[in-house]
Amino acid sequence: MELAALFTAVAVADAVANLIGHGPDGPALLLVSALVLLATAGFHTWWSRRHGHAPPADDTGARPLAEEQQAGPSGAEGASALWRMRTTVRDEPGSLAALCSALAGHRVDILSLQTHPLAEGTVDEFLLRAPEDLAASEITRAVARAGGADTWIERADAHDLVDAPTRVLGLATRTALDSAELPLGLRQLLGRCTIRSLPSPDAELPQEGVLEDTVMRLRAPEGGVITVERPYLPFTPTEFARARALVELDARLGPRIPRGEDVLKPADGSDITVRRADADDLDAAKAMHARCSARTLGLRYHGPVGDADRYLGHLLSPRFGRTLAVQTASGKIVGLGHLLWDGDETEVALLVEDAWQRRGIGRELLGRLVTMAAEAGCAHVYAVTQSANTGMVAAMRGLGLPLDYRIEEGTLVVTARLDATPVASRLPYERARER
Repeated sequence: MELAALFTAVAVADAVANLIGHGPDGPALLLVSALVLLATAGFHTWWSRRHGHAPPADDTGARPLAEEQQAGPSGAEGASALWRMRTTVRDEPGSLAALCSALAGHRVDILSLQTHPLAEGTVDEFLLRAPEDLAASEITRAVARAGGADTWIERADAHDLVDAPTRVLGLATRTALDSAELPLGLRQLLGRCTIRSLPSPDAELPQEGVLEDTVMRLRAPEGGVITVERPYLPFTPTEFARARALVELDARLGPRIPRGEDVLKPADGSDITVRRADADDLDAAKAMHARCSARTLGLRYHGPVGDADRYLGHLLSPRFGRTLAVQTASGKIVGLGHLLWDGDETEVALLVEDAWQRRGIGRELLGRLVTMAAEAGCAHVYAVTQSANTGMVAAMRGLGLPLDYRIEEGTLVVTARLDATPVASRLPYERARER
């Protein structure tokens, strides 16, 4: 077929050349036709290269430099920033395309996208990589011009690069291993929010929970109510379903904590262990209270000594935080350390039996609790004590972290920022031996 086409073209060209060439001005017409064809070919080549329709001669499939600069990090030194953004768009064809075009116009790369359908419209949640010098206000203005409404944006980090299904499965795994992970799992699942656990059940709360704009209420596995509040951004039905599924998983598995222990070597050479504690240790904790002096209990609980036992049920519940117990070889508990989830904040508290004080046990407990808080993503922890409790103050100073001191209603509140030098202690169940 190619040869036939070639022969046909030669025959046609020969016939045209003979027809024109034998005329009175034949050679001149052929020369002019050749010049016109050459000029047309040259103009077409110049036009194609100017407007980028033709690939370069040495194209190997690599992206041109200009295109790489647009899609990759930019700025004065190629720096970029990660952003989490959520906006509401109309549920109609082309609305998402307009939003993506507006972001591309500011050299913003979309790394991931989740959609949350609503009764009217759709909430789109983006993970963006933008030039470092591009302000959040410029991004939100571009989104507003493209049709986005109720836009919310905040800085993200490398942990947000994990896709949503992987993150949800990871949170479910952590919750399955430890009852104390449920509040932390909900916080990481839903973003910046305040979570409170109320021990008394709400008679009017249906079994499946209630979603009210920026507040969701869920039935806790132990019979109370878990309230999740996020004032700056309404919850979507998708988020409500995910939170409800995580709470249901926790309820089906029942109370559980990691069962491991670490051996400590105090200055006197005795063998003691550190392990997680829960409600099963209530009797042993009360026995330790009975061996503590009134001064020790008063420094810890800031109230009447006779009321100390009332707090233990709450403190030992994994729903409200994590507890570490220091135990002797005979099985007696001689020290307790609590990490308590207090809404957006995290409290640490220590109690060491009088006979075991000044052996470094409180310092070891505090270091482990602060390490737990840092790995849980807490920005800071605080301890409520008294100025006379020099042991607790010294333990907080021994963390090597920036501290803030303030007096509130006659008590001393010491806050440690965890975004500075990390604490060197290990978690109690890392490399722990199973019982």
